[in-house]
Amino acid sequence: MKSTDISRLRLFNQHLASQRFNKAAEIINYLGAVQAQDYAGAKWAVGMRLQKSKDSAIDKALTDGSIIRTHVLRPTWHFVTPADARWMIELSAPRIARQAAGRHRQLKLDSRIFKISNDALAKELDGNRQLSRTDMAAVLHKAGIDINEERFSHILMQAELDKVICSGGRQGNQFTYALFDDRVPQYPSLPHNDAVKELVKRYFISRGPATVQDFTWWSGLTVTDAKAGIEANRDRLTEVILNGVRYWVNKDRQQTIGRAPLAYLLPAYDEFAVAYSDRNVAINKKYKEQTKYIIFAPAVLIDGKVAGTWRRTLKGKALEVDLNIFGKLNPAHNKAVDRAVERYKKFIGR
Repeated sequence: MKSTDISRLRLFNQHLASQRFNKAAEIINYLGAVQAQDYAGAKWAVGMRLQKSKDSAIDKALTDGSIIRTHVLRPTWHFVTPADARWMIELSAPRIARQAAGRHRQLKLDSRIFKISNDALAKELDGNRQLSRTDMAAVLHKAGIDINEERFSHILMQAELDKVICSGGRQGNQFTYALFDDRVPQYPSLPHNDAVKELVKRYFISRGPATVQDFTWWSGLTVTDAKAGIEANRDRLTEVILNGVRYWVNKDRQQTIGRAPLAYLLPAYDEFAVAYSDRNVAINKKYKEQTKYIIFAPAVLIDGKVAGTWRRTLKGKALEVDLNIFGKLNPAHNKAVDRAVERYKKFIGR
């Protein structure tokens, strides 16, 4: 197996090159979680993996609660489905609490403060209410809790990890919060080992070929958990070795994609980049310097390799896509990039 094979298999398994889902909740369920720190980019990350979709359809899915945006895994903002939110948070929260303990002491945040804030927020959100971030700050101020921006963010994230709040719908351009139990049905919790097994399965089936280190970076779990999860999924996963590195992949879906040039406009923080600790298979050695921050910038991807960056500009009803291609493209690659640009414009509806 070559590095190009790994990159092309990832295109296939992440459903960039093989869209078969129609709804946001379906692809997010398949992927397990999709980083959603940059909301506009995250909507496109979901939409480009669907057969047909519009930017507004992802907004609608967030509003009607078929997808949830909350802190989980590493943690950062992720899209998850209501069916997965509870067990993923329960799997992540203890480790996140240990990591945050020192900073919480510096910010003078403790269990007493979190109890007051959680109770105040839950009371104000009761009855299927949804509040903006500004409204949530007012609730905490009324409860006598001093907040600055960092303290406020930690309080809200703790309320998410305590399964008190999660995302509501959007009010104009503002995000809102709702009660977790209003948006997330009481699905059964999973024992730790079962939750690890499920998360490992979702990750390697949707993102393989990938390494143990890739999984621990993406999930925030330990190497011990990763290895136990792989062992528990031996009937689903198989290993491939490239240059002495062991990768794991779904044994039933090692299908490669056609050889026609494929181009994509990846958003910042797309799972094709952020899901791996080692991103070298997606980097052309000629452009290593330009692509060392691949996670943070929207990237032009051609045949599984980063070939440039892009940005969008909205001018009234018009959408402009500016490309920064690192080298010269052949005619077939130019046509593939043009198709990718048109697909993005259709998704945005401009």
